[in-house]
Formats: sequence, C-alpha cells, structure tokens
Amino acid sequence: MQLMAKKKILFLGESYRADAITWMNGLKEFGDFEIITWELKTQNHTFFSRFLRLLEFCTGLFQVKKIIKLHQPDMIIAERTTSYGFLAAISGVKPIAIAQQGRTDLWPEKSLLLPLKKIIQHYAFEKADLIHAWGPVMTVSMQATNVNMEKVLVLSKGIDLEKFENKRNASAEKITALVTRSLMPEYRHDVILQAFWILSQRGIDFELTLVGDGKLLPMLQELAQKLNIQNKVNFTGRILNTELPELLQQSNFYISMPITEGVSASLFEAMASNCYPIVTDIPGNQSWIKHRENGQLITIGDAEMLADELLWAFENSEYRNTAILKNRKFVEENADYKTNMKIIADKYHELINTSKTNSHVWN
Repeated sequence: MQLMAKKKILFLGESYRADAITWMNGLKEFGDFEIITWELKTQNHTFFSRFLRLLEFCTGLFQVKKIIKLHQPDMIIAERTTSYGFLAAISGVKPIAIAQQGRTDLWPEKSLLLPLKKIIQHYAFEKADLIHAWGPVMTVSMQATNVNMEKVLVLSKGIDLEKFENKRNASAEKITALVTRSLMPEYRHDVILQAFWILSQRGIDFELTLVGDGKLLPMLQELAQKLNIQNKVNFTGRILNTELPELLQQSNFYISMPITEGVSASLFEAMASNCYPIVTDIPGNQSWIKHRENGQLITIGDAEMLADELLWAFENSEYRNTAILKNRKFVEENADYKTNMKIIADKYHELINTSKTNSHVWN
C-alpha cells in the first residue's frame, strides 16, 4: 500500500523568530505538513542596510520561483501582509495565506515607502485565500481598508500550556518583576527602569529581571547604574525558551511597555504562568487586559503611573490572586496552542483540497 506524500508548505518569513517557529511547528505537529522556508537575509537596522534589503526584496521573486520549481509546494504562507505577503501573492502558488503581524503592517508610519507598502498590501489582501489576524486589534486596520473579512481568521497561534504551567513560586515578600521583550527602543525599557527607581526612592524592595538582547543593552545597563538600582536589576541576555516558564513562575509581575502591539505571545505566557500583567494602555493590550480587573494598563511613557500601579497591585494581593486565576482560565479557553494550531492546520488542508478541486474543474 502506497503512503500518501506529505503536503508541502512554502513559508516566507523570518524562520528564526519565536512566533514563526511556533507557527511552523504547529503545522508539522497537527497538520503533518512539510515546511520549506525562504527569508530575506539582509537586516534593516540602518539606512544603508534597509536599502540593501529593498534590493534583495526586488530580486526575491526569482529566488522564490526557483524554490517553487524545485519543491512544488501545495500552499504558500507569509509573515506580514506587505513584503512577504506580496511575494506570496505574485508567486503563482495557490492557495495563499498571509498573516498581519501587528496592529498594522504599514510601519513605520513616517516611512518614505509607506505609499508603496499600501499598494502591495492591498494587492496581497486581494490575492490571499486566507488572512490571519492573530487578535481582534488587527481587524481594525483591515476593515478600514475594505478587506473582505470573510477571508479573515481571527485566532491566535496560542501557547503551549504544558510548558507554561499553572505554578506559582514567586516570593510574597517583595516585588519580583520580569520583562521578556527584546531590548529595542519600541519596548521602552527605560520607562520600566525609571519606575523601579521611583519605587527604590520610596523604600520598596524589588528584583527586576530583563530577559533578552538588543541594541539598547549597553544604554540600559548604564541607566540602571546611573539610577543606582543595578544591584536589583538582572540582565540575562538571550535565554533558552525552555528556561522562560520557570522565570515567569518565580516572578509575581510581568511588565511590558511597548508603544505599539499586535498580539503578544509573551503576554499569554505570563497570563498562563500566574504572573500578573502590567502593560501599556494600547489597543493590542486592551483586547486581553481590563484595568484592575485582570491586570493593569499604563499610559505610554508614564514611569510614575507604572510605579504607582505596581505598588497598588503588590499591596492588593487578594485581588491579584483572583486576577491570575482568571487569566489562566482565559488562556486555557482562548490561547491553547494545541487547540488553535489544529484549527489552523485543518483550515490549510481544506484550502489545499478546495484549490485542487477547482483547478481540476478549470482544466
């Protein structure tokens, strides 16, 4: 008896990113897919590197076409509705699934390339058979640009609830806070350090751990020394993802102060691990956190408010304990990786089968 060959998916996107790895691993595990990847190699940290990346993008279709000819994928999926989404749309492969990664992929908002990005995003939306919105906040910009919402699947990839267990090993005696966002300007770690300086001035004991790496690491280390809180701040650098659950369980607060947000897996991980969330008051967080109900929302850049709300939550332990139990239940019901990725994988198989049926009809 001949075994059925695995269905192949070509993934366009940064395959090293944690979100991408979750997506691809879920498709392998729950859809038995074979994944082929392609990504832009040039980083975009400087003006010159952005120029080189644009040149690479312009030649990207030829490279993608070579991969398609070699592997004959059954489907193509893409991170972002602009760069990779556009390449997917003009690749010639059907069906196509594209994923919006943030509140809008038209970023940065003052980019000279914004008019071009709008054009290629519109084209990608038109050609896509399925559009992923990892959370409700992403649908707002889609509706504003008249996307066919029947093609949109509003569902997060979820997190592994077996890894991020419902355990609590944090000290009840002091504030132990964890930050897991990369050390980049948009995550405003400087505001977090300033808030903890305010707490130190009030005589509040704490331990702050910043996980991850990024170009601001030297500046943030210097700021911690300048504020004279360096002995209570731990910069771990990059860690294995397997180490993260224990760090969350040893912390009683999760803090994230980004200026913009789509759907944060880091937030779900904290909510699953009995780690109380304090995050910025922006649409991407408002979808999941209600102020002083299951977390706290902080005005962007307001270190004093962050310090005040941290102290309020720490002193109201009974409220906090109720909130973290509520958060665990919410994640179990809405962001279970096994449940959500099975839905996504099944949807892909459905799209592939429909596409093949239609192609036979046309032929």
